Amino acid sequence: MQKSNDPLHGVKLATIIDELVDFYGWEYMGNTVNIRCFTHRPTVKSSLHFLRRTPWARTKVEQMYLQLLQEKAKQ
Repeated sequence: MQKSNDPLHGVKLATIIDELVDFYGWEYMGNTVNIRCFTHRPTVKSSLHFLRRTPWARTKVEQMYLQLLQEKAKQ
């Protein structure tokens, strides 16, 4: 049995959003990825709804999460 090389393998989108919000906060996320679900009354539920239906935004959020993992690894 091989382990996946993809760091996102098995990580739920809700977990990604929760960790990003805990580390960066909604304001930073809204400034980094300019999408309404991060800037106007942000919630995890509204973000999940939007990101599941918008591939380009999900890709940007996943990239932000990968950067977060790299920052945590350096600490």
